Amino acid sequence: MQTAEQRAIEQLSQYRQKQARIQVLSTYSVGAGITVSRLNEDDQLQELHARLRRLPSYMYLSKREQQLELVANAYMDTFPSGIVAQKRAVPLNVPDEEDRKLLQELRRKIQKVIEARGYDVRDDIEAVLDRLAELQDLQTEVNRVDFLLETLRGYRPNDAYLLRLIYVEGMNNAEIAEISQVTERTIDRRRKTAESEYIKLAR
Repeated sequence: MQTAEQRAIEQLSQYRQKQARIQVLSTYSVGAGITVSRLNEDDQLQELHARLRRLPSYMYLSKREQQLELVANAYMDTFPSGIVAQKRAVPLNVPDEEDRKLLQELRRKIQKVIEARGYDVRDDIEAVLDRLAELQDLQTEVNRVDFLLETLRGYRPNDAYLLRLIYVEGMNNAEIAEISQVTERTIDRRRKTAESEYIKLAR
């Protein structure tokens, strides 16, 4: 079982590898010109939309969109979370002709989103979602290291700088010693001190 100290150093050691994996995942195509990174942006937009939904709809929807919202609320008992499920939930046959046209328009709008995301041209959506989840997890982990190093820089700038050279820039002791004009032994000693400070902060 890893100690807290080992986990902290492992986070630093894997920084460059995780950054590389993020780059690869970001360009993974899900079809229709959409990448996993774009889906991630869409998720963030959905979070913003969810916050907006707590406001009165007239503050962020056009009049036409408000009409669609009203007819959806009138005929739909539930609002599934998945976009494909949402389309299936929109009723096809309703007695009022004007309402039927509005519901058809709503279904067309949802279909455009489905097509844009490539959901109707792929049969491996689970794999796509797995990659999206991995991308989000890696971004969280990398952001955590960046935050800790930035915080460390606030009170021990030399330690933060040294750790960035080693773990973010990928430099070895000899290279750092050369640019710092000190011995490798000195760099090794400073490195241990810097890692110790980082570990204290990361706990």
